Amino acid sequence: MFIKMIVQTLKAGGFLKSCDVFLRSLAWCQRQALSTSAAKLSAYECDGKTKVTIFNTEVNLGLMITGYSQFGFRLNNDMVLIGPITVFPRSVLSWNVNSYDDINEKSLALFPTLEPKIDVLIIGIGDQNPTPSLSKRIIEFMKNYKINVEVLRTEQACATFNFLNAESRMVACALIPPLHIAYNENDVLQTKLKQKQLYETE
Repeated sequence: MFIKMIVQTLKAGGFLKSCDVFLRSLAWCQRQALSTSAAKLSAYECDGKTKVTIFNTEVNLGLMITGYSQFGFRLNNDMVLIGPITVFPRSVLSWNVNSYDDINEKSLALFPTLEPKIDVLIIGIGDQNPTPSLSKRIIEFMKNYKINVEVLRTEQACATFNFLNAESRMVACALIPPLHIAYNENDVLQTKLKQKQLYETE
């Protein structure tokens, strides 16, 4: 309505040429607005490259496990911890067990006392597969405190903890380092690259 009034005023004043220029300018502005809004709806930004985020390296998501060995674990804040550990979304503690045989009511007594209460406890028992008797014993104990438990191999426990922590769940993880590590070609290549960088001089 406002634009029509301006056009009528320009025509009444004999400014036909100005009116034509104004209308062309208006059409150009509308096209620019449409092309700008279409660009904002694009699936890609800038040069069209897709970005990938590996969430277990994102420190703002809380503590996560990025690596493990026979001696201990590495976290996403570059902290290296020796021996069995318990990991929480924002803190980590040493866990006083030597093997999965030491996992009992006494070594699990910490988890029911935590405040705020955890929803899920992930237990990594090393590179052994959990036995039904061990899993049953742990699950029965934690059921008294209404805490869900998963007893897994350490490799699976690390991945499960990272996933649940990234979803902001109230989760804790108790981990025993594995006795044996299975290597793949990528692990060997990464190790060689790190050694090469270590010995390079500027």
